[in-house]
Amino acid sequence: MMIDKRRIIDEIKRLAIANGKTPGRKVFERETGIKMSDWYPHIWLAWGNALEEAGFAPNRFQSRMANEAVIQDYIDLIRELGKIPVGGEIRRKTKRDKSFPSYNVFRRFGGKEKLIEEVVTYCQRKSGFEDVLKLCAGHTQATVQGAEPGRKTKRKIATEFVYLMKSGRHYKIGRTNSVGRRSSELSVKIPVPPRTIHSIETDDPIGVEKYWHNRFGGKRGEGEWFELSTQDVEAFKRWKRIV
Repeated sequence: MMIDKRRIIDEIKRLAIANGKTPGRKVFERETGIKMSDWYPHIWLAWGNALEEAGFAPNRFQSRMANEAVIQDYIDLIRELGKIPVGGEIRRKTKRDKSFPSYNVFRRFGGKEKLIEEVVTYCQRKSGFEDVLKLCAGHTQATVQGAEPGRKTKRKIATEFVYLMKSGRHYKIGRTNSVGRRSSELSVKIPVPPRTIHSIETDDPIGVEKYWHNRFGGKRGEGEWFELSTQDVEAFKRWKRIV
């Protein structure tokens, strides 16, 4: 079956936006099933020519247009959730929608606060984004449209912790605003004092706790106690700070 040029270009653009960089030839073939023989030599003589015709410099994808496309996807997710998403929600969206950018793509903006500042700037230049600006208020120091001129929001993001503690061979996953105090409270309630394995700082402790409870649901014992493997513990420890 003949593959036309338009389809190849569209697939290059889709993968570039989803992954945050232009796809190499082998990655493109693996992700799309479109082989080199489908375009060489009758359409292009080199993969770089295909990238250039799609609007990208070979192996470079940091253009303003690319950033705006990522911001638009982020805004769509904000509206879908009705709030600013945490890292786990971005990862879940990526798994469900292969055209949605990966979590690492959003890190190009230099952190969550700077990303939200970019979102605010984008929304202020256009109409119809008042709902998004309202949801962004309090998450960034950028001036929000409608605020008193000359003043900026400087509200500190409130965070708590989702912790992993171990007592005997069982692990407890819970949330608290003080890991040390929670450990002390548990020490007087259970026979074997718990040891804190790791904690995740987050502005969405309910959502992050629920994510891990659901992920390890098949290994759940009584209450918030779980029988976890070494791999499960390492997976939890890879999450550091989600705000």
